[in-house]
Amino acid sequence: MRRAAAVLALALASATGLSGCGFTPLYAKSGAGSALSRIAVTTQDDRLGYRVREQLEDALGRDGAQQPLWRLQTTIDQSRRPLGRRIDDTATRYELTVRGAWVLTPVAGGDPVAGVETVTTTYAAADQPFAAIAAQQDGEERAAAELARLIRVDILRALSAR
Repeated sequence: MRRAAAVLALALASATGLSGCGFTPLYAKSGAGSALSRIAVTTQDDRLGYRVREQLEDALGRDGAQQPLWRLQTTIDQSRRPLGRRIDDTATRYELTVRGAWVLTPVAGGDPVAGVETVTTTYAAADQPFAAIAAQQDGEERAAAELARLIRVDILRALSAR
């Protein structure tokens, strides 16, 4: 019984200490996470750009019913490098590197926030043409999801510092 009371007292003291230092949870109503749903995302008009925009809108929880407070412009570059060689000098795997530069600008005007993230993923090279296309698209999808996650974390960090 005394132990439970001591644990409760420690928890209350910790909560009081956090509230006094100005700590705000990231996803609280007044935290940076509440502004994420009001970010309009634009990307380049290609397959990977579409996938990154789709992943970013999902990661940010885009609410199309509300006017955006921010505009997020991304520029996506990708490179593919063969890894491993078979006897006939064809690749057994590919390494896909996707670099995403982003700029977050307030709609009402103000200083933009910018950043760059890089994601690397690999996928197997298949002998059958349709399997090779499916593997490449899967690699792009995984890279887009990871890039969106990293950009979201960067945006949260930048907005919470404001």
